[in-house]
Amino acid sequence: MGCNVVNPDSSPTARALLALELVQGSPGITADRLAEKLGVSERAARRYVGILREAGIPIESVRGPYGGYRVGRGLRLPPLMFSATEALGLVMAVLDGHHAASDPTDPVGSALGKLVRALPEPVAAQAEAVRRATSPAPDRSAARPDPGFTTTLVQACSNHRAVRLDYRSEAGSEWLVDVDPWAIVVRHGRWYLLCRSQTSDARRAYRIDRIRGMEILDGTFSPPADLDPVATLEEHLAVGWEYDTEVVIDAPCETVARCLPRTLGLLKSLDAGTTRLVGSTSNPAWYVEQLAAVPASYRIVGSPEVQHAARVLGERLLAAGSTTDGGPDRTLSPPAPPTTPGPLLRHQAR
Repeated sequence: MGCNVVNPDSSPTARALLALELVQGSPGITADRLAEKLGVSERAARRYVGILREAGIPIESVRGPYGGYRVGRGLRLPPLMFSATEALGLVMAVLDGHHAASDPTDPVGSALGKLVRALPEPVAAQAEAVRRATSPAPDRSAARPDPGFTTTLVQACSNHRAVRLDYRSEAGSEWLVDVDPWAIVVRHGRWYLLCRSQTSDARRAYRIDRIRGMEILDGTFSPPADLDPVATLEEHLAVGWEYDTEVVIDAPCETVARCLPRTLGLLKSLDAGTTRLVGSTSNPAWYVEQLAAVPASYRIVGSPEVQHAARVLGERLLAAGSTTDGGPDRTLSPPAPPTTPGPLLRHQAR
């Protein structure tokens, strides 16, 4: 619903709903400004605010030079008003991130259905058509955590409260750890808690779906002032794996940065046309597949496992491009799987 054009023939109910939208969109809006937006007198604007209050919507007013109207915190959700574009965009975003959003028995699907039913009929019809006709494929790599745990962690991050986690690693090990929760980062369908371990005084990233229980502690903390949660997580996921990697790439650093995910390692410019990539991995085959995206020549330095995986990939690609039938099998045996478990607190998404 637009806020700048008011039909002079609008009913009192329509004007009251528009008044609610204006108060929601501009907390602290004054009575004279509200009247101007509605195209009515200041007295009429106050009457529409009174209508909203009679309907149980908690419209608060604050006196003084910095006062005005705002929607207070009540027990009931105020009416939601979306344009058709906003409603469809919201439905599409939910479907994109949650493949079961069209299932009414799924918690997300049930919530989305309630939202659609609260929309005006013309808008709801379009949103429901998109919801019912869309069949998004499930992301098999996604791991959605417990909503209750996630909510608790979000509040702990916001309130700077320390938390004790009951954690289970991918390898099955279990332990308790006290952490300072900095931020929650969603990356490729996985939810991570970026935090500082109080025990080791080190940065950690925990998969929230592997948390089995938690307890809010009395202590508080101050997060790093210059924290970039996404960059910090990706940098963290690039180190500490079984096999160290070093790659010299014949391309400028800015060109390489556009082609490779930051989880492969840290980039350093050797000169105007050469870049060094230093990192680690627990899956050499996956690592060299990512390197193949670089549109330049490169050399894998001092990592036998990654070098071997590169030869396997190269032989496979050569065989795929061969125009002759038959002939000897030129493929190499795949690299042996790691014999030692990787770091328990990290998971390189793939």
